[in-house]
Amino acid sequence: MAGTWRDFLTALVDVFRRPDQQALRAERRRAVAKLADQKIRDDQQVRRPER
Repeated sequence: MAGTWRDFLTALVDVFRRPDQQALRAERRRAVAKLADQKIRDDQQVRRPER
């Protein structure tokens, strides 16, 4: 019986925690994209004077 309650409470906590995890994933995705864009800009700035 205790296992059933534990599973129920775990599922209940997961319901509220899941949106936070999705938000963190989205934030990481944006951070990686921003880092990639910055790296591309930096590489282009370095290469322009050589031409």
